[in-house]
Amino acid sequence: MTDPHGTTDPQEMPPGPDAGANAAVLDSKGLRALAHPLRLELVGLLRQHGPSTATRLAERLGVNSGSASYHLRQLGAAGFVEEDAERGNARERWWRSVHQSTWFNDPELAEREPEAALAYLQSVAARYTLRTQRALGELQTMPRAWRDTFDMSDWPLRLTPAEAAALHDELRDVVSRYRRDGPEGAAEAPEGAERVSVITQILPEPGEPSAPDGRPGAGGAAEAQTS
Repeated sequence: MTDPHGTTDPQEMPPGPDAGANAAVLDSKGLRALAHPLRLELVGLLRQHGPSTATRLAERLGVNSGSASYHLRQLGAAGFVEEDAERGNARERWWRSVHQSTWFNDPELAEREPEAALAYLQSVAARYTLRTQRALGELQTMPRAWRDTFDMSDWPLRLTPAEAAALHDELRDVVSRYRRDGPEGAAEAPEGAERVSVITQILPEPGEPSAPDGRPGAGGAAEAQTS
């Protein structure tokens, strides 16, 4: 599972060529540190917009600056953020992200830390939901060209574990062909390029019964597209 903006938010964006040096691979300490939803948001904002202060981040998230400052220090202790000495001064403390993506793909770690792993994934899921709600809230005011790209789709499939893994790899390969977002990449993007979030979820449902005729039962194919 990977998330370029703070979670792991599952397979959100595959790594680029520099992922090895620019990605955080979660260990027990990192998993527990990112299990708090506010910390995911803080890391995500720093990765997306670049260095900032606790006060500015708190204003964006609607929390008090003391809370933001506390969680930034916790993230710093876990190695996800660090002080930006070039911008900071005696009165204002600036923070920047150490990495541009987060990887959580260790089944053994998930078994050793089941509560932290579940809390982390729940925070990721909540962040996905919030991002979807924000996009929906802004949909009617978007330019028509962008409204026409909006899509929320659900394709139920019946796969083996090997087929599901192959699907994941194919989706990752497709997304990796496109330009990644970030403070530096934005300057190189062509005119008209905007930030787009591609969120993929492969959700196993073992034991889900089929309808008598062999087709999937209730909750089958449902696709909605708004434009």
